[in-house]
Amino acid sequence: MLALFLPIFLVFLLIGMPVFFAMLAAPGLILFSNDMSRDLALMYRNIYSGIFSFPLLAIPFFMLAGELMNRGGITLRLVEFSQTLIGHVRGGLAQVNILSSMLFAGLSGSAVADTSALGSMLIPAMEKNGYKRRYAAAVTAASSVIGPIIPPSGIMIIYAYVMEVSVAALFAAGIVPGILVGLSLMGIVNFQARKEGFPPASERATWKQTGQASVRAFLPLLTPIIILGGILGGVFTPTEASAVAAFYALVIGLFVLGTLKWRDLPGVFTKASLTSAVVLLLVGAAMAFKTVVSLSHVAENMAEWIVTLTSNPLILLFMINLLLFVVGMFLDAGPAIIILGPILGPIFVSLGVDPVHFAMIMSVNLTVGLITPPMGLVLFVASSVSGDRVETIARSILPFLAVEIVVIFLITYVPAVSLTIPRLLGLVN
Repeated sequence: MLALFLPIFLVFLLIGMPVFFAMLAAPGLILFSNDMSRDLALMYRNIYSGIFSFPLLAIPFFMLAGELMNRGGITLRLVEFSQTLIGHVRGGLAQVNILSSMLFAGLSGSAVADTSALGSMLIPAMEKNGYKRRYAAAVTAASSVIGPIIPPSGIMIIYAYVMEVSVAALFAAGIVPGILVGLSLMGIVNFQARKEGFPPASERATWKQTGQASVRAFLPLLTPIIILGGILGGVFTPTEASAVAAFYALVIGLFVLGTLKWRDLPGVFTKASLTSAVVLLLVGAAMAFKTVVSLSHVAENMAEWIVTLTSNPLILLFMINLLLFVVGMFLDAGPAIIILGPILGPIFVSLGVDPVHFAMIMSVNLTVGLITPPMGLVLFVASSVSGDRVETIARSILPFLAVEIVVIFLITYVPAVSLTIPRLLGLVN
């Protein structure tokens, strides 16, 4: 009877109820109708206890650091640095867009922030350089999914907390997959540039120009090194690393580079606070939702059912990728991880899949869902930034989506892609 909360939850989503309220209303309704008042009280208490957590403090601090970097004009420095490196090749501005996304990922960890910050700058520049606007928007959107894969990553912090996996291990596991996604996108742009005759963005930079751009980008690029080096070296926890990153971004923006003004701070803090509040409310609802998942034995029953289909983990991983791909079309990565993680994670861990490996399969797949029609959030952001229609951007993004799907299956069937760095650092067995 308790398992009925899942179809009710889906109905609430289909009629347009916000995810936070649907996650609470569906199980709450079932518990109330079964006169399980004690479990109902426990479920709603878990909203607060789910948010009241030291590890989750990393989320608002990382969001604040990303917002400080973005508002402080750091994005421009990263673009200039990328252009001196690869702006001279065919399709140079498209390649600069992708490389800038890879660098920006180490600062913000957000696909939406990446699309907004880089898109507003590079889409008009690409259009002036001879690219069609929809293609420029597609490149921006496709490369922005690298943001939540390369650490720091907000969705990985959420996954680590909900599923009780090491944040440091997930951050280390995301490095190679994120770089692979970036390189695969560069490969398809290189092919398209030769076929379509895309122009270079600029002449080859001199050593002096490259040196100047490197100096300008040096301090911003230290941010991911400080974060990862501190966490993986055991200097501080992920939460402490996030606070250090925010403080570092504030200091270099205000006092070193002078690109951030005191009058900018209220807007920065307000935006970071609102974004963090939305994420943390979802996490609190997830912990309440997880309570009912446990009480209903949905995960155990689904595991038994899945094993009756096939006991071959390779086939099961293929099926789960299809499921996640479809889910990613309609749900944002964070809520999808919160909802499906407690159900799917234990199933595949019991089949012998490493918890960190499964976390990467799920995180990368759902992150790519951000650019998947019809409801990919990043598609709408790219449409807003570029002024082009979602459907035209969606058509242009299909080649990029195809190569990202290939990378997803590579991550799925070659665990070493995700696990080599965490193993070398002693974070997984």
